[in-house]
Amino acid sequence: MTEIASSARPKRREFRNINALSDLPSYRLPAAGWVSILHRVSGALMFLLLPFIIWMFDKSLSSEFSYAKFTALFGGGVGFMPGWFYKLIALALIWAYLHHLSAGLRHLWMDVNHAVSKEFGRSSAIVTLAISLSLTAALGAKLFGLY
Repeated sequence: MTEIASSARPKRREFRNINALSDLPSYRLPAAGWVSILHRVSGALMFLLLPFIIWMFDKSLSSEFSYAKFTALFGGGVGFMPGWFYKLIALALIWAYLHHLSAGLRHLWMDVNHAVSKEFGRSSAIVTLAISLSLTAALGAKLFGLY
């Protein structure tokens, strides 16, 4: 009787370890997952570049001479580093701030309104990405002198 009962059971799924090199590139992360990961990346980027932010703030407010040096940094660069490199760092900070702010507001909205559904998570993630990237593009165009 035990042989019949054991053969009638459905076969259990086999679990295996994932191979990061072959399995992870084929995994499709939803938009809410990308926003969550980028929210953490933007927070870490702002934290790591905090000395640069403080230096920029100090140089821009100390005196007229230091402000002139500060603006010359973005124009011609300093030492072996060209000015566009400092502009890219500033653009990364702009993106980090805007993305972190918009994703944080998204999380606050979801907490206040108890809007925890798959549809709202997807649509709000797409809106968050669109807002942060479009504002970054607009401010980046201003930073690089396109208007």
